Amino acid sequence: MELIHLILFICLAVGVGTGILYLSSILGPKRFLNEKLDSYECGVPPISSSREKINVHFYMVAIVFMLFDIEMLFLVPWAVHSNILGKNAFLEILIFAAVLLLGWVYIIKRGVLKWE
Repeated sequence: MELIHLILFICLAVGVGTGILYLSSILGPKRFLNEKLDSYECGVPPISSSREKINVHFYMVAIVFMLFDIEMLFLVPWAVHSNILGKNAFLEILIFAAVLLLGWVYIIKRGVLKWE
């Protein structure tokens, strides 16, 4: 019985998505301008070739963000069940937070977050 509800939900979601795309293609404006076909990046018009080198600093900041973002996900279950887990879990989360703090200190000392 639950499988029927799941299949119905998936069909409904696909149907609504397809219907909205179809209606927007029918009802939407059909003006093709050269400005619309230009590449667009963060509101800044392109001024050079797309073949130029990108600063590695951008990737470093992105990697640091992803690492700390994923590590913060480990704090959510602990925060939800902190009253059930007890004192040992509290000590473990303090050690985890200390390791995170050491990571932040290392990143700041290396200058990863400084934009020049």
